[in-house]
Amino acid sequence: MKNTIVFKITVIAFIIWLSYLQAYAQNSKAGNEYVAISTEPFKSSSDHWYGIYDKNNIINFRKDKPRYKPNEITRIADNILLFQRNNGGWPKNYDMQAILTEQQADSLRKTKSILHTTFDNSTTYTQIDYLAKVYNITHQKRYKAACLKGIQFCLEAQYSNGGWAQYYPIDTKGYSRRITFNDGAYLGIMQLLRKITTNDRDYVFVSNSLRKKVETAYLKGLECILKTQINDHGVLTAWCQQHDEVTLEPAWARAFEPPSICNAESAGVVLFLMQIDHPDTKIIKSIQSAVKWFSDSKILNTRVETIKASAEQTKYMKIQTDRIVVTDSAAAPIWTRYYELGTHRPLFCDRNSKFLYSLSEVSRERRVGYGWYTYSPQSVLNKYPQWQKKWAREENVLKNQPDVSMIK
Repeated sequence: MKNTIVFKITVIAFIIWLSYLQAYAQNSKAGNEYVAISTEPFKSSSDHWYGIYDKNNIINFRKDKPRYKPNEITRIADNILLFQRNNGGWPKNYDMQAILTEQQADSLRKTKSILHTTFDNSTTYTQIDYLAKVYNITHQKRYKAACLKGIQFCLEAQYSNGGWAQYYPIDTKGYSRRITFNDGAYLGIMQLLRKITTNDRDYVFVSNSLRKKVETAYLKGLECILKTQINDHGVLTAWCQQHDEVTLEPAWARAFEPPSICNAESAGVVLFLMQIDHPDTKIIKSIQSAVKWFSDSKILNTRVETIKASAEQTKYMKIQTDRIVVTDSAAAPIWTRYYELGTHRPLFCDRNSKFLYSLSEVSRERRVGYGWYTYSPQSVLNKYPQWQKKWAREENVLKNQPDVSMIK
């Protein structure tokens, strides 16, 4: 009898101890002691929030800029839910790590019907991906629901021709309605959809019916990429920053961003296409043509140097430097951001939309405040030999070209 009582007491003590461990574990998770998830994808928006005051912001940052640590993933995810609009998308230029006051949080709750939602500055597709990761760690259903709502937003925002604008709902008056490769908006969505279609472990919770819709959207998006590649007087080249949403032709964006062949954005497009296993003949032709364009349009013996200059206050910023083009025989290959359609001349522009043909002609404010040159195509040229040997052994478009793979 005594042994039975001792046994029961031991069992009860064990249950109490086990309950204590479970409670401790739950409290530990409540304290957000998780492995950190990278918040680097939100950097563009957060930098804009802290760096550029916008009177149209729903909330503005606090002066001491308190922020959650990267391992406080549920608190960051709860912020993401606060910023999500009723249509499933997000507004840009806020910090998802910001510790908000209750008043700020309340302002966000009251303005969820404002649908100024976008893919610009790495917005929406980054929030969706973060929520998927948090859900798979915590299994808290609110993160799954918000993630699925965001995926549905991406599908609804797609044009019937497969492209995406910067904003959805579409602003029919401004350039943001254009199909947008600028700042990686288009590719950010496509990379998200590809993860879902390839059964990435972060998205195993996506239903088969939704996954099929995502696959359809992904294939339409891929076809739109191929259709927007610029065929300039019979030469298949690369892409523009933005394309007309109806004709798919290169289109104006901001006043200093002209219809042209845009090498920086195009490099990202080609690298995306190079990641496709068993590419079909259309994709192979697209990559080969763009690689040939990058090789033909490279500029040698040239570098851009930032120098100190007298301070100047402009309408947009205070300038204390200038940029000049320097001849340097040891310089790595470089490309201008824009090349003129038809002539393929390096192209520059200004806030008056006038075409210019040298950096020195651009106003100092735009000369310093915009990236007119790029090294991005070199990453494509560096990757090409391995890709060509695997997927296009019959034709090497860089055959007999000098080795200029100087940038790693």
